[in-house]
This record gives sequence, structure tokens and C-alpha cells, in this order.
Amino acid sequence: MKVLKFGGASVKDAAGVKNLVHVLNTVGTQDTLVVVSAMGKTTNALERIIEVYFEDKKKVNQEILILKEFHLQIINELFESKTAKVVRAVQEYFDELIDFLKRNKAPNYNFVYDQVVSYGELLSTTIIHHYFEHQGWKSYWLDARACIKTDDYYRAANLNWEATQQEVQSHVKGKSLVITQGFIGSSSNNFTTTLGREGSDYSAAIFAYALNAESVTIWKDVPGVLNGDPRVFKETKLLHQISYREAIELAFYGASVIHPKTLQPLQRKEIPLFVKSFENPEATGTAVSKGKTLDPMIPCFIIKKDQVLIRLSSIDFSFIVEENISYIFGLLHEYQMPVELIQNSAISFSVCVNNKYKRLEELVLVLRSRFKVEVKEQVDLFTIRHFDTKALASIRKNGKQILLEQRTEETAQFVMG
Repeated sequence: MKVLKFGGASVKDAAGVKNLVHVLNTVGTQDTLVVVSAMGKTTNALERIIEVYFEDKKKVNQEILILKEFHLQIINELFESKTAKVVRAVQEYFDELIDFLKRNKAPNYNFVYDQVVSYGELLSTTIIHHYFEHQGWKSYWLDARACIKTDDYYRAANLNWEATQQEVQSHVKGKSLVITQGFIGSSSNNFTTTLGREGSDYSAAIFAYALNAESVTIWKDVPGVLNGDPRVFKETKLLHQISYREAIELAFYGASVIHPKTLQPLQRKEIPLFVKSFENPEATGTAVSKGKTLDPMIPCFIIKKDQVLIRLSSIDFSFIVEENISYIFGLLHEYQMPVELIQNSAISFSVCVNNKYKRLEELVLVLRSRFKVEVKEQVDLFTIRHFDTKALASIRKNGKQILLEQRTEETAQFVMG
């Protein structure tokens, strides 16, 4: 079986859904599992619904109505007539969403987040599944929550690999064309969980691993993996081939084209990953597999924006040694602060973190009981893999102050603000 993953940009409107069908016609639908994200900016809209749910419940219904109208417009453009069946299916999801928000008593933001944002993928795959039928295709709609089994670490759930493999094989066996959701799963209590933003790529890799797939293709609005984000860096170039190891390094440092967790299961079974353009499905794109480290071998630029730099120093000028570092990392884990970069000296410790769970104030309050603490928010973390003199000079010319710099043999990193 081959696994194809389509992100939100590829199905942002009716034209995008029609183009998805064009891509499938080009590459074939036999023995194919299609993983689809929420349509366009739907996840952002659902995040807005969560925001007003906690801040001003009177606005919830209005936000939901806007999102429903967006999906109904796509349906009207796709089907032209005979929309009753798909409209009814979509309406049921919106009824479920409204009912959940009325009944929910849990104050846990992350729990509510996962129950709500999951509707984006459920809606998109339901609409596309009905459109497949409209085209005369026989497809099987699979609720990923029945297969992707996780713990209850909401918003970044950890996979139960054994249970997931069994469920995927059981549900997909004997099916030729399957459409399912990226990003979502379920806990042992059958509450919806999510795998983290951009987790649809990871979902595709999970399905591929469980099915021993022949390949995974991620369809993007770029020609493949570039050596930098073209929205940020000038004169970017296409990378034709990347080894698994190098791709994992790039993903770890924040390359946005491939999700960090996506590559590990594929590498374990040597399942090749292709990143291609849904606008030009016959182009070769980028292959991630065994082989050359990088082709061509050029510097790769990565930026993570809106990070936080925390500088700690000992109050009594004592050394920051193993005990202190262990304590600091324990707190970073407890307060859900993904660590992007660390640097320490005898009496100081600097860490660049992502405040994605909005728990910075809580963390800093605890740290101040043992350390002098300086916090710099809204900094940028620049990473250059395979840097050269010209690449380093380009970073230094961007006009921002370098707050922290760190280099290894192949990688240079700069925290800038």
C-alpha cells in the first residue's frame, strides 16, 4: 500500500479538493491510503472557538456558524446538487461540537483543545469521502481515532505502537482506497487526542509503518524540500535527495516541511518518503531515503520565531552542576516547555524554549526561588546546517542582535532579538 498525505493548503477550497482528485488520478488510487488535514485555516478557526469558549461563551455560536458556512460553501461548489447526504453528515459534526461545549465541565484547556480541534479533520475527510463517491470511486472512510491509540498527554499525545499497529491492520485490511484523518487519535478512555500541530505528517508515517507501506508522499504547495523557507530566505534551492539521518536533523531543528516525529518510523522500516508539489504532481520533488546525505550539498536555513530565552545564574555564585541542571530540566518537563537550545557555563545556564503551552509565568516564578532569572521573549532561533562563511555572514546582516551563539562541526545556531 502507498500512503499519500494532503495538508490544509491543498484542500483549502473546492478547487483544492478537485485538484486532490486530479493528483490521485495521476498517481493512481489502487491500494492507497489518503491522510488529510483540516481545510485551509480551519484549525485556526477552531482555536478561536476554544479561545472564546474560555473567555466569552456568548461568542461561541457565532464563531461556529462562520466555520460551518465555510464548509457549506465548499460543499455547494463541489457537488452543485445532491448535497443532502454530505450536508447532513457535516451538520451532525457541528451538532456534536455544540453539544460538547454545552456539556463540558472540564477546566483543562488542553483536554478541551483536543476535543474541539479534531473536528477540522473529521469535517474535511467526510466532505472529500463524499466527493470521491460523487466521482464514482469506492472509498472507505476511516475514523483515525479507532486506530491511532495514545496516552492522554493532550495536544502532544504519545503513541501506543503495539495497539496502533493491530488496529490499523485490522481496519485497513482488504480495503483498496482509504481516506482518514491526520493529527488525531484517542486515549484508552476514548477521548480524542492530538499529535501536535503539523502532526498529520506523523499520522501518515504511523499508518505507513503499521501497513509496511511501499512509500509515503507528502503533497505540498512547494516543489519539495527547499534549503530554507522561501517566505523568509531569498534564493532557496530544491534538495533532490536527503538521507533519513539528515532529514531527522533538519526536522529536529525545525524545518517546517517535515514533522520531527515523521521520519523515525519510516527510517526503521526503510520506507521512502517523497515530498512533492500538488500543483505539479508529475515532478520528482524530494526523496528522503537511504543514500546521499544531501543533494546538492548546500547550507540549509531554518528559523523558529517567537521563542523565549531564559538566562539563569546562581544567586551565591556557586557552580551550576549536574544537580541544578537536573532540577531545571525537571521543571522544563513539568511546565511543558520544549527545549530548543541550551548553553551553560560555571555559574550560568541559558535555555531557548517554546512557550507553546503558555506556562512561562508559572515556570519563571518557581525558578526565581533558586536562581537569578532573566527572560527575553519573542526572540528568533536561526539554525544553519552545513554552514559556510557566506551563510554565517547572511545571518549577521539581518539587523537583529545576537543574544546567544552556538556551533558544532555541522550546525550553527543563533538566538536573535
